[in-house]
Amino acid sequence: MQLQETLASAQIGFPLLSALVFLPIAWSLLLLFLRDEATIRKAAIAGAAVELGLSIVLLARFVRGTPDVQFAERYAWMPTLNVSYHVGVDGISVLFVPMTALLTLLVMISSLRTVRTRVRAFHIAAFGLASAAVGIFCALDAVLFFVFWEASLVPIYFLVSLWGVGPERRYAAMKFVLTMLVASGPLLLGIVLLGAHRHAIAGQYDFDWLTLRATPIPPSLQAVVFFLMLVGFAVKGPFFPLHTWMPAMLRECPVGVGVVLTGLKLGSYGVLRFIMPLLPDATARYAWLLGAVGVAGILYGALVSLVQPNMRRLLSFSTLSHVGFVLLGMSTRTPQGLAGAVLSMMNLGLSSTGLFFLTGFLQARVGSSEVSALGGVAKKAPLAAAFFLLLGLAGIGLPGTSGFAGEHLVLLGAFRMSVPLLLLALLGTILGAAYLLRVFERAFLGPPTRPRVLSMKDLAPEELAVVACLGLLVLVIGFYPAPVVRIVSASVDALAAPVAAPALSSLR
Repeated sequence: MQLQETLASAQIGFPLLSALVFLPIAWSLLLLFLRDEATIRKAAIAGAAVELGLSIVLLARFVRGTPDVQFAERYAWMPTLNVSYHVGVDGISVLFVPMTALLTLLVMISSLRTVRTRVRAFHIAAFGLASAAVGIFCALDAVLFFVFWEASLVPIYFLVSLWGVGPERRYAAMKFVLTMLVASGPLLLGIVLLGAHRHAIAGQYDFDWLTLRATPIPPSLQAVVFFLMLVGFAVKGPFFPLHTWMPAMLRECPVGVGVVLTGLKLGSYGVLRFIMPLLPDATARYAWLLGAVGVAGILYGALVSLVQPNMRRLLSFSTLSHVGFVLLGMSTRTPQGLAGAVLSMMNLGLSSTGLFFLTGFLQARVGSSEVSALGGVAKKAPLAAAFFLLLGLAGIGLPGTSGFAGEHLVLLGAFRMSVPLLLLALLGTILGAAYLLRVFERAFLGPPTRPRVLSMKDLAPEELAVVACLGLLVLVIGFYPAPVVRIVSASVDALAAPVAAPALSSLR
């Protein structure tokens, strides 16, 4: 299917996506002129709120029912290589721009209590990360995408090394950056091969997403680029077994970085944006691999979560399990499975980030993220316990929460592809319920026995605002997911068509 694009100048009259990409950077410059910490915090929250407001305008003006690119902007950047500043959104990416803006605002609000030193620098780094993330979701030129992809490493490194909570934060930050740089090599090579193939058949390089999507690519080249890109996206995903950086990173990083890493699944988005539409033959051929890796991640993440004594590490392996569901949905190559993958990514942005926020709030009170340091928290902090349970239930897909629709659609698509994979995924959901109830019982139920638990207070107003916002969205999307499904339906239909899988394939 040949996609079209609607320019932002015709659709809304001004470059909305560029405003969303560069507003955080511009607001960071404003913070340089402020001296009082309280003013800096208020200004940062105001800037994040403006970003969220613009992203809501984007979502409200987005035209449903079409897979075409909207709010597009295109400017020449490197003419000799035919690289352009080309941004736009479709029914998949348009959801993650407001998600990024919302999480940025919540991080700014939570920092009122969690960030005590270098306040200005923290907010500048957080804005830089937000700008890079929005750029990743909007980029429609492969080179521009790669620039934003790499740019996100800089603020993450400083956020973890300077505001991390553990003694090994600098080691975790360096390990993360070096791992991502190594993984970026295959990703960049895959992008270069796509551009070089376009040069071979058209006489000029071209890295434009729309052009590459309409360009036939030989199956042999598709296979090579498929694995090169998959490695790059799998490391950042993280996909099992290339997840080894994540437990240490989430244990040492500040709440803001943990929220981004658990909530914005950039690696999964990369597969949806580049691998599936540009490499349809390879995707169809190796869909079994995506499904197998997904199910392995579901089971491994859930089993390790069952025995984790540290809540941050538990959340990292829980996230690995949830990412497995996203991969399984992609591997089905059906509109239902792909829609389920997108909805599951959204649910991660709500439930997993909410749990990470709550874990950070509890750690600030008791001085540790070990489960053994808690116990009986529900007696002293009933609001924290209630929201932890709600967000945890959303994570395992309880009906009435945002996790149910996505998980249901993924399992429906898995049934059409492979019954054995479906049964293994169902086992993963059972294990997910087991580790959630286990940690909730150990950390929140029973009589308080630890001195710091006995003296702790419930959620402060700003903390309550953060988790209540996420909890409300979990319930609203859970009870009425139709608007979100309508946004993604046309895009996932167009994505599934070239890679469509026959019902009940040979994997069954």
